[in-house]
Amino acid sequence: MPQGQTDREPDDVMTRYAGKRRRGAPRRGVLVAPAVAAASVVAVAVWLTLHDGGSARVGHLGGLVATAAAAVACYRIGSQIVVSRPLRGFWRRFSHASVCLGMACVASLVVPDGKPGLSPYAAVPALLAVVMAMIGFLHLPLGRRPLVSWLKLLLDGATVGVAGVLIFVHVVLDSATPDTSSVTGFSAAVVGISGLLAVVVIGKAALSPTGTVDPLSLRMLTVAPLAGVVTSVLLIGGSDTARLAMSVLVMPVIGTAISAAAARQLRVLDRPAAAPAARNVRSFFNVLPPFAVVTTAVLVGAVSVRDMSWHQRTVIIGALLIAGIVVLRQLIGLRENRRLLTGIQEQQAELQRLAMHDSLTGLANRSRFGAVLAERLDAHQPSGVLLVDVDDFKTVNDTMGHAVGDQLLYEVAQRLRSHAVVTELPARLGADEFAVLLEFDDPAAADDAAERVLAALSVPFRVGEHHLLARASVGVALAGPGDSADEVVRNADIAMYAAKAGGKASWTRFEPRMREEVVNHARLGSELHNALIRHELFLLYQPVFDLVTGRISGVEALVRWTHPTRGVVSPSHFIPVAERSGLIVPLGAWVLRQACGQLAAWQAEYGDAAIRAVNVNVAARQLRDGAFVDQVVAVLSETGLRPQNLVLEVTESSVVEGRQVRETLESLHELGVRLALDDFGTGQSSLSLLRAFPVDVLKLDKSFVDGICDGEDRGRLAVAAAVAQLAEYLQLSAVAEGIESEAQLYRLREMGYRLGQGFHLARPLPAAEVGALMAMVRPVVPA
Repeated sequence: MPQGQTDREPDDVMTRYAGKRRRGAPRRGVLVAPAVAAASVVAVAVWLTLHDGGSARVGHLGGLVATAAAAVACYRIGSQIVVSRPLRGFWRRFSHASVCLGMACVASLVVPDGKPGLSPYAAVPALLAVVMAMIGFLHLPLGRRPLVSWLKLLLDGATVGVAGVLIFVHVVLDSATPDTSSVTGFSAAVVGISGLLAVVVIGKAALSPTGTVDPLSLRMLTVAPLAGVVTSVLLIGGSDTARLAMSVLVMPVIGTAISAAAARQLRVLDRPAAAPAARNVRSFFNVLPPFAVVTTAVLVGAVSVRDMSWHQRTVIIGALLIAGIVVLRQLIGLRENRRLLTGIQEQQAELQRLAMHDSLTGLANRSRFGAVLAERLDAHQPSGVLLVDVDDFKTVNDTMGHAVGDQLLYEVAQRLRSHAVVTELPARLGADEFAVLLEFDDPAAADDAAERVLAALSVPFRVGEHHLLARASVGVALAGPGDSADEVVRNADIAMYAAKAGGKASWTRFEPRMREEVVNHARLGSELHNALIRHELFLLYQPVFDLVTGRISGVEALVRWTHPTRGVVSPSHFIPVAERSGLIVPLGAWVLRQACGQLAAWQAEYGDAAIRAVNVNVAARQLRDGAFVDQVVAVLSETGLRPQNLVLEVTESSVVEGRQVRETLESLHELGVRLALDDFGTGQSSLSLLRAFPVDVLKLDKSFVDGICDGEDRGRLAVAAAVAQLAEYLQLSAVAEGIESEAQLYRLREMGYRLGQGFHLARPLPAAEVGALMAMVRPVVPA
């Protein structure tokens, strides 16, 4: 199972991965495509200035360069997983439309035509480009509009289309020169009319309350069809100079507009937390259909009044005035509708942003992350997930407050965002759990990404007046054939818990056997729950001896489980399951009640010969339970024991769990219950704990007892001696654990240890055998 640690120098690692971010981030290279397209416009303009007749092939090269730049700029957005699916589809279609425009440039290069109008070889790709662009708008959430909205869109398009046909037929084509062929004139007119229809569609997209495309980008895109309309008119009725200029300039201008729109969209995507801007482009698009009506009316009037009498002209003029008044009334009503629609659009855009983004960090939330991952899996695209969980975040919340905790989460999110390459989608799934979506399933690349995340979080965070180190555990999961989004995230979650179990601040890649382990743990947890009900659990007691007198001084209660089919289940198997599932709370309560009840029975049977106290191990989860102190009081009252008869053993890792644990321990100590620090000497803050928490007993860990005789490990020997001296100085009881030889027993006694336990002295025993030790007159341990 591969694991990665962040033992390298943070500065070097951060520099290396920051470089990766700079190479992949959208901040760099955004302006390359529009700059290339704009340069082509300038180059063509210079060529026009210097052109003195002859072939126009060189002039059409600028359009080919500009449309290629536009295709690349649009494809750059359409290939990113960090944007929504509708937006990706929209820009991919505009990339295809730019390719079609490039084909029109190629047609003009291969078959140059200086006659009025537009060659069909160039007109067909241009019309195909318009179709591709319109299909791109169908990717936007227009499809959820009601039938009435679709009908309005069709009516507006029909209005503008009919007006465009009338204008081109009765005005533009009538003004064409005699050498204009019907084919080239018709081709130019069709392209011009399609451009007008494209303007209508862009306007309706601008009115979409979802606000999928950036409004300024839409305004830039409007330049393309408008340039096409103007060019179509001039190609039919313009002078030779105007036709030449527009034929070579229109494609560079359109390519520049599309490239600039894509660059603008990329910059907006680089600020995902920003609220959508209000759409101010709608006034122009709302005016377009009424303008078409007025224009058509004027055209009808101009044609009609030529051969009419004065009375007939009066009727026509009156009809035109009525049409103009009705249109003016509609425009005034549109202003009020626009104000209402603005508020609705802003509210819907904000609701959509909140629905897809985390309110605290601005990252994508679980819903958006799952949707993007599911989309990639449905399309059979390679995918991977990094699941990032901040280690010991609860300690920050408990000791420094939730405000500091929230600020830390925000800083972690910004660190993930700034160190993610452009093809990755960082998200906050909830609480202190984050995720990063990868667009590949290569194990080596995924491992590098996990190391990059750990390196990014290894540098301390500045949170207010505090410098905090927020290490994290990362689970890596790669999507396999047939995996669903939930399965991939669940696999990453399993790997993340394996990383935590391996020591935290590391990463682990998911392997199928991990799922089997989780299933086995879940099954074992269910069986343990039933074991509590069916009384399959029992206690053994490991005696603690007075090493000087040789008599039994106390016992440590140890829970055991005899499974009806598995047989004896080791505590090393079911105790971690109990802690992870929360069963440790009822299990610990049962052990406490059984142990105290047994001590009361021993004292009733053996009187003064009985031991004075029983040791019970307590987990951190029990200490975090606000009712634990009351539970201890109730058990002592029911069994008739005094608080001094109970010793609760806690580990150093439990003690540093937070404020709630500290308050619980202080309340128990004030009650009179004695506290033992188990496995003392193995933690990093042992000495500081003696000052910060009420401790009565120190239990020297077995690892230090092991090396005090065989070969005399001087390091362990020194620690064991120091603990004995420290306990004596602080007036604490010192217990040596894990005594397994007579030599260890003598050496510990020489060091000053009064109490000890281990297999050499006695193994864990049933209650009856412990009672027999109490009844023995002679010492059990040799003097």
